[in-house]
Amino acid sequence: MSSLPYLPFARPTLDEETIAGVAEVLRSGWITTGPQVKKFEAALSQYLDGRPVRVLNSATSALEVALQLCGIGPGAEVITPSQTFFAAPNMIAKVGATPVFVDVDLISRNLDFDAVERAITPHTRAIMPTHFAGLPVDMDRLYAIARRHRLRVIEDAALAIGSSWRGRRIGSFGDLAVFSFHPNKNMTAIEGGALALNDETEAREVEILRFHGITRLADGTRDVTFPGGKFNLPDVNARIGYGQLARLDAFNAQRRALVAEYFRRFPTAPPCLLPHPGYPGDEAGHSWNLFAPLLPLDQMAMDRQQFRTALEAHGIGTGISYEAAHLTSLFRQYGHHEGALPNTERIARETVTLPLFPTMTPADVERVCRAVSAVLADGSLQ
Repeated sequence: MSSLPYLPFARPTLDEETIAGVAEVLRSGWITTGPQVKKFEAALSQYLDGRPVRVLNSATSALEVALQLCGIGPGAEVITPSQTFFAAPNMIAKVGATPVFVDVDLISRNLDFDAVERAITPHTRAIMPTHFAGLPVDMDRLYAIARRHRLRVIEDAALAIGSSWRGRRIGSFGDLAVFSFHPNKNMTAIEGGALALNDETEAREVEILRFHGITRLADGTRDVTFPGGKFNLPDVNARIGYGQLARLDAFNAQRRALVAEYFRRFPTAPPCLLPHPGYPGDEAGHSWNLFAPLLPLDQMAMDRQQFRTALEAHGIGTGISYEAAHLTSLFRQYGHHEGALPNTERIARETVTLPLFPTMTPADVERVCRAVSAVLADGSLQ
């Protein structure tokens, strides 16, 4: 085992001012949804060029509410990648709609829009793309398709807070966009999510959907207009999110610097398939939530789990981003099978997520790359 400190694949960065701010919230006596949520929502709105934003207790809740807001339910189809976290297709299924999985580009891991166009039917109501690892999908192509077919768009931007397309932040334009504040994201609220909206009418509807479907009547009593969930974010979480947002651009700049080190130092024997480096001339548009190369398993004498176990022995944590959703037990029941989405299935077999978080140093990246090189050499068939 390594004598060096353990290096997880993700770690939140919490400053003392934010920690002190949480203590202030706890002492205030108002710890559930209240003034801190309003403050956080206002800051997020400002960050996204004035678009209305409402926060919820998770990005998963925000996806569910977004689908409800669009009126999507039984009989509807939503096109989405299988190469994504399970929350996206799960919520499509939960509201009674059918997830229609399409393949992704092997390098960017983002939706193949030719496949999207082929998948559209009279039952299609929305497209739910994932901005994989913080790399935006082709927003021009996405919204051209949506306009032509009169579809709603729910952007799964859980990995993409601070990413941009042609100089405009993801969530500051387009239709609906969902963000995550889980601890392994670029900013955290411990748990939490946000939904960027088109107007205040949608924002008021989200307020109803995120809290039991309750509307307040003129006489002070309450009515229920929809069987809503309880998805409100507590003020404690909002205070953390507010403090994190102020540092987000600096966090993302550090992530990009660390990824540049990965590209410079990554071993080449045998060669892994490295992730998309960002669009030429717009590299700052990639917020780099993940660094997830594909392993050359066909040239290795070990499988992925053995590779991960070997890195763990070096004191280096890893993850998997992501399994193929269409091959899970749930979605095989929809008739999905192996071989349908070859790029997605290859990524699911070969992907490994390596450490990337703002408090890492170039020396940490060098350490990871040395360990990867040693493990690959030890497990290579060459």
